[in-house]
Amino acid sequence: MLSQLTRLSVEADGRYATAGELQFLRNYIDSFENRISTYEKIRDSQDKINQEVASKMKKIDPTLFFKGSRDVSEICKRDRIYVLRHLALATLLGDLDRLRDSLLLWYQTIMRSFKNEHASDVTHQVFKEVMPQYLTPQETNLFNPAIDLSRSLLSK
Repeated sequence: MLSQLTRLSVEADGRYATAGELQFLRNYIDSFENRISTYEKIRDSQDKINQEVASKMKKIDPTLFFKGSRDVSEICKRDRIYVLRHLALATLLGDLDRLRDSLLLWYQTIMRSFKNEHASDVTHQVFKEVMPQYLTPQETNLFNPAIDLSRSLLSK
């Protein structure tokens, strides 16, 4: 939303915006209540979501939270919470460009340098399985583009 508003202000400088250029605002307004609800549900359930995701990830691959013999589960937990907060904010704002530019491209470098793409892929897969338990189908549809973008940039 913010990125689109910025683009609109540049593109429509000196003239009125067309109906087509304003359509994203109509779409955002139509989805506004669901966006707030999605954000609030994720915020209020963050700890439960994170625990469930970690539990399912351990069942999929018990070695995901280890680097050699070092247990990095607390670091993974911190990172999952951080990413989930950004995904929720991107959903609230309807701004995937901002998500990509402000977090994901930076975080992609970190994931690759530590060779954590597989763990990231599993995390995103499990997030996608878990979130419908906390969100309505409409809210899940609003959230999925953010999780899909994140997965495409942070996973193999």
